[in-house]
Amino acid sequence: MKMTPLKFLWILIGVFVGICLIMFIYIKIVISSGMPSISQLENPKLNLATQVYSSDGVVIDHFFIERREDIDYSQMPKNYINALIATEDRKFFKHWGVHTARVVKAFVKNIFAGHTKEGGSTITMQLARNLYLTKENTLARKIREAFTAIQIERNYTKEQILQLYSNTVYFGRGAYGISIASQVYFNKQPKDLNLAECAMLVALLKSPTNYDPVLNPDKALARRDLVLSLMLEEGYITPSQYLEATKQPLLPSDKAAGNFALKSAFMIAPHFVEMVRQTLNDDSRLGNYDLYRDGLVINTTLNSRIQQYLNQAVEEHLKSFQAEFLKNWSWSRNKNVLNALLDKAIKTNPSYRSASTSDKNRIYQQLLNNKYFIDSVKNAATTIQVGAVVINIHTGDILAMVGASPKFIQENQSAKYSLNHATQIRRQPGSSFKPFVYTSALMHGLTPYSEIECGPFTYRSPDGTVWSPSGSGDCADGDKRTLFSALAASINTVSARLITQVTSPDEVIRVAQKMGIKSPLVAYPALALGAGGDVSPIEMTTAYATFPLHGTAIQTRFLNDIYDNYGNVIIKSNKKPIMTQGIISDTIADEMIFMMQGVVDYGTGSVIRKFFQGVDAAGKTGTTDDAADAWFIGYTPDLVAGIWVGFDDKRVNFNYMGGQGYGGRAAAPIWGRLMAKVYSDPLLPYKKRNFDLNSFNRIRTPVDSIRNQTYIPDNQQEKQNLTPALPPLPKR
Repeated sequence: MKMTPLKFLWILIGVFVGICLIMFIYIKIVISSGMPSISQLENPKLNLATQVYSSDGVVIDHFFIERREDIDYSQMPKNYINALIATEDRKFFKHWGVHTARVVKAFVKNIFAGHTKEGGSTITMQLARNLYLTKENTLARKIREAFTAIQIERNYTKEQILQLYSNTVYFGRGAYGISIASQVYFNKQPKDLNLAECAMLVALLKSPTNYDPVLNPDKALARRDLVLSLMLEEGYITPSQYLEATKQPLLPSDKAAGNFALKSAFMIAPHFVEMVRQTLNDDSRLGNYDLYRDGLVINTTLNSRIQQYLNQAVEEHLKSFQAEFLKNWSWSRNKNVLNALLDKAIKTNPSYRSASTSDKNRIYQQLLNNKYFIDSVKNAATTIQVGAVVINIHTGDILAMVGASPKFIQENQSAKYSLNHATQIRRQPGSSFKPFVYTSALMHGLTPYSEIECGPFTYRSPDGTVWSPSGSGDCADGDKRTLFSALAASINTVSARLITQVTSPDEVIRVAQKMGIKSPLVAYPALALGAGGDVSPIEMTTAYATFPLHGTAIQTRFLNDIYDNYGNVIIKSNKKPIMTQGIISDTIADEMIFMMQGVVDYGTGSVIRKFFQGVDAAGKTGTTDDAADAWFIGYTPDLVAGIWVGFDDKRVNFNYMGGQGYGGRAAAPIWGRLMAKVYSDPLLPYKKRNFDLNSFNRIRTPVDSIRNQTYIPDNQQEKQNLTPALPPLPKR
């Protein structure tokens, strides 16, 4: 049958109608499932990060599935909005969700290219994908995306769409939304971003990894400048603004150097935050909330300024102290330790543990001969660790906490989940336990000027065990010291006599427990030197607060009010401090403060005065026999802070450093540096300079009334012919 033009036309029309019908049916089938409901469109469910705040209003970290904060359109900088529209969707304010011409243009280009060269998605279509759909590259998903975009445009204003998009889009580095991204990349709030920074954030949207300003700075710079040129084309900026913005660096200098903002912005107090997370994870009061998705607001007691000062003090001290230790430590003299460490590291290595029995020996030998592996074990073992905590003595608020050394945190991505050396370790306190012994002795009627023999001492227990502690402070048989000078010089034989001749181990334990020590202690004489049990830095620090509180013990706290995403109170904190009065008498507390001031001003902790002057300070150093642990716990009229310095493996220790590894040199300088920074900050409220010891005349000449001995800043005992000049004690 002859094909006429008319017949051919009808065939074309029929084919076209058939294709359209098939497409209509296909689209109908596609959009009949997998589309968001009306309620989902009106109330999109976002995974909002829970924000953890310091007491001074700084966001110190988040708990999240996706690190995201929701902010209003009004809080977004105009330059960011303009850059977004110029780059992602120039006709945003003119289309109805789908830019038909752009879709057709992209379709044609992709057909000729043979692959997906250009996308046709509008901002609204991208939002539809981010909120409701998957990222699978299929025609069905594209159709759902287009129809969902149309529904979004019907339900939201253009400004609301831009707000939703900017709060959900991924910027790389774990940052969802412009609020987190601006903090991660620039340590700023969105409203403070400049033109170049806004362009940099928009540049990341195409491919956060490819245009990462640290990993690929050249690509990132080219992409940012392209965004700026598009803004210029659209008339959003002037030529002079364009030229000025292109001269700006991609990132602040400290970020470009590799000290990236994600770590610095949200790693100010990693172990403190993890303590908060672990506590709230098991809190039944949050049973109806998701800690990681519901955008809660958690207020804590931490002070961001004091935390920064503590971080700085630790880093400043350990930077030189770590280097000094490595100069003195020798693996050749500690081969047995190295072999044991390597054996443990190999047997806990994932490749060894997952290997079959026949392969274990081969993998063991491979790792044992792997220089990189050996060096990593050595590095981990010789990294000096630190645990530090600062507490407000009047409230019990934990103001700052360091749970690991800066070196360790920098070298381990998961450091925030590691052992918290401020709260989770238990170590012998050494001589930092002596104040509990002296307190108990004062309860038996002694005073700071009571004279106790300090020469060599031997004690025979009822079971016949002989104990002869070292550390007589160069005292000969029959020599005596006042309690004041014995504590300042940390003379072991005086403490040994006090616990065996004046008080008893059981009484000392009762005193320590009432003041705040919760770890189990063993009642035997060596308790006087801190060998009666392991304790944590935080409980030692808390117990010391009893002295400046004049005999009142206080409980620590670290959480304030907690709110939901709408501002409703979920957990209301008790603002009233929890205190127990009358633990020790006011007079004994004052006498202990007086004696412990001697430690700082003239004794084993006098290195503190190289950093910190003008404010009364008291405390005690501590060093264990094997020099594996170095302590300093001290307080001012308002604050108490505890510092522990040591190693995760006690076989690595400070023995090879001599006196430099004692608490007075290893730990006390951190305390001194910290307090110098705190008390130099006019914005902090801690203005009180003196203890309330009205019955005491402040000591001016640190001379022992028996041996005429003074303690000089380098902690070397030096005999001098000086006239005794000790102040009078108050009447009991």
